Amino acid sequence: MSTILPVADGRQVRRYIVSLLRRYPRAVWGAMALHISAAFAALAGPRLLGDLVQDVQNGTTLGHVDRIIALLAVFLVAQTVLTRYARFVSTVLGERVLAELREDFVDNTLALPVGVVESAGSGDLLTRTSRDVEQLGWSVRWALPEWCIAVVTAVLTVGAALLVGWWVLLPCLLGVPILVVGLRWYLARAKDGYLRENASYSAINASLTETVEGARTVEALGLGDSRIARIDADIAESYAAEKYTLGLRTRFFPSMEVSYLIPTVGTLLFGGWLYMRGQVSLGDVTAATLYVQMLIDPVDRVVSILDELQVGSASLARLLGVAHVPDDRVATGRVPEGEQIEAEEVRFSYVPGRDVLHGVDLSVGVGERIAMVGPSGAGKSTLGRLLAGIHPPRSGAVTVGGVGLTELPLTALRGHVALVTQEHHVFVGTLRDNLALAVDELATDEPADGELADGELAGGDLATDERLLDALDAVDAREWVLALPDGLDTVVGSGGRALTAPQAQQIALARLVLADPHTLVLDEATSLIDPRAARHLERSLAAVLHGRTVIAIAHRLFSAHDADRVAVVEDGRISEFGSHDELVAQGGSYAALWSSWNGS
Repeated sequence: MSTILPVADGRQVRRYIVSLLRRYPRAVWGAMALHISAAFAALAGPRLLGDLVQDVQNGTTLGHVDRIIALLAVFLVAQTVLTRYARFVSTVLGERVLAELREDFVDNTLALPVGVVESAGSGDLLTRTSRDVEQLGWSVRWALPEWCIAVVTAVLTVGAALLVGWWVLLPCLLGVPILVVGLRWYLARAKDGYLRENASYSAINASLTETVEGARTVEALGLGDSRIARIDADIAESYAAEKYTLGLRTRFFPSMEVSYLIPTVGTLLFGGWLYMRGQVSLGDVTAATLYVQMLIDPVDRVVSILDELQVGSASLARLLGVAHVPDDRVATGRVPEGEQIEAEEVRFSYVPGRDVLHGVDLSVGVGERIAMVGPSGAGKSTLGRLLAGIHPPRSGAVTVGGVGLTELPLTALRGHVALVTQEHHVFVGTLRDNLALAVDELATDEPADGELADGELAGGDLATDERLLDALDAVDAREWVLALPDGLDTVVGSGGRALTAPQAQQIALARLVLADPHTLVLDEATSLIDPRAARHLERSLAAVLHGRTVIAIAHRLFSAHDADRVAVVEDGRISEFGSHDELVAQGGSYAALWSSWNGS
């Protein structure tokens, strides 16, 4: 069962936006001052044209008309220049804010409990890191600055219109009821609609990702039709969500157009009536009508961009929601006394009420090598994750040196125990960068004189390179790395040199050697490598792992043969525990597995 990552509520979103803007007070106020100045420059036009109409009616000279036109040109140029710099400052601010948002999201994502990431699946996080970030970027870069400009312009335009005369307020108020009712109706439905829409994309991505990653299983078990039906259902839900938000827009925007036109018509009619009664001048009617007409564009942009902001707000709520995942561990400050791993009466369930581990007891001595074997689905990997501190037990305790694994901060925990699975990742960068990720203090700066010592590889110092090469040598990867044209400086990952599956796994295992944890939980760590390479690799690791505690989970029983003791896991319990020879002599489940594996 997948866990749905949370979504931040409106208060949390607003609080975050305010805190983010407070980091750039000068840029915010500078952009606001430029937008206000540009709006003031734009407001001069209607007033000057109104006065010009009045002057023409009263009688004026051609020179006076030329001066007014020249003054209009000056204000137009001023408005253009100020608007240009206002947009520039707003765009720069938007990019900075977006960068902060991305960095915060990455930090929050990396801080997620591993168990939550696994149960949530890759679809939801993939959608948040791609589609939601893209939509938020559009809102921050374009929608938010444009909306702020429109709001400032609308407020100042209303103020300028009221300076013409109080009577302008009456026709303007005619459009307010339609505008208010329409906005309340739309805002009450839009956010939930867009959240549903984004969630539907997460579901589609999750289904596609699961199907592709499990393609062999789908084919082997004949699950193709059911997976297609699942994806079709996800697409149907996405279609319904898109149709709902489209329906909101097709009803909302036409009603807004009516609210824009009524004030313009009302101003012209009401102003004309007052002019006929001699209560206002023709210049005032002209200026007021131009101001109200001018008001249509910013109000229309305020309403139109509000739709984009709803999309961005929904995306931001999803991105911020990652930070509100409750932690699965509480650091108590206790320090382990030793490195012995123990599990006592451990029970665990992925779904409430359905335990997959049933009262497991296991004591692993310091420096001991334990092999966990058993049929698929017996609970080996689950137990391994609990022993590595990935999941907290539902009941019971898993400790290192007498301290619960979930009582240790992750940084401290990884110094005691690390999990290595059959999954691996090659990061974009050089091989040196990929290896140095495991150890913070690795230096990568070149010597000050720019010269390399004998045996030193370009891009690093001699001591660092030797340390990296020693780790590669431990996993039998030194030879092929040095054979590359650029050695450790070879760029790998997306867009770089493609590594084979065995090579990528060797890089991951070399990182493990560099990280130097005391206890290793190997969950079929070499299962993706060719069997001949896997055997050779495990022999190489045996020398490197001397003195460490190793808990190996594998179907290949040569690991069990080399282990100090073997734990046979069946139906969420350890049914047999002892050395290889002892278990073979007992003639139980392990003996049957060993006999089958050897073909005897």
